[in-house]
Amino acid sequence: MRFFINDKKAFTLAEVLITLGIIGVVAAMTIPVLITNTRSSQYRSRFKKTVSTLSQAARLSESLYGFDYAGITQQCGSKPAEEHPDSVMSVCAIFNGTLTGLTYYNTATDIKMRKDGQTVSYKVNPDNRINGGGGERSLSKFRAYVLSDGTIVGIYKDMGKSPCELAVDTTLKDSYMGTDTMASCYGFIDVNGAALPNKEVSCTIGTDSLEKNDCVVKNNAQNMTDIYPIRFHDSIVEPATAAARYVLKTAK
Repeated sequence: MRFFINDKKAFTLAEVLITLGIIGVVAAMTIPVLITNTRSSQYRSRFKKTVSTLSQAARLSESLYGFDYAGITQQCGSKPAEEHPDSVMSVCAIFNGTLTGLTYYNTATDIKMRKDGQTVSYKVNPDNRINGGGGERSLSKFRAYVLSDGTIVGIYKDMGKSPCELAVDTTLKDSYMGTDTMASCYGFIDVNGAALPNKEVSCTIGTDSLEKNDCVVKNNAQNMTDIYPIRFHDSIVEPATAAARYVLKTAK
């Protein structure tokens, strides 16, 4: 007679619980980092894409209608959403005549967002330097377009009062909010649309100076955020702060 021995091997309950505990600790440590890196990558790529889109709009306007941002001679009028570069030389006309899927807002505060389960006017973090500081109070000084992908582009309402032109081989200076010849040629891009954090990108290391060029923005929730100041000039749009410029340069 033969005897068969059923020798089964398995983990004990204690071993399983210890393993699950270790997995949970590792997940708790790594998942937030992965989420931050993913969001950072999305912000970078969306900012780069939007800058390219707005620059291409100026070049297309120059090709089709004979003027780009440097050729703007008028502010957006009483019916900005209806302006066309065939008859009006404004930034609103450039956008309307070259881009599709746009939604125009007379002021950025007309955009609606969800906060704490309620629908409220679009707001930004009060630390933003839009129009020299003042946060949401300054949003009333910006027109806004929401692009087809949800990105918000803010345009200073006085754009058209002064030439949006920069001499060849000249780089932007720290007078973004100053009284230089391009004082009205600025705006912002919110790559995350109306969703939070609605906070301007900032330097983790160095100073936010276009002239010092020592700014570094790390992939963390405090510095790698969703609002990027920009300057319109000639046939391009470019970052107006060192932090925004760093993000654009490091975007793939």
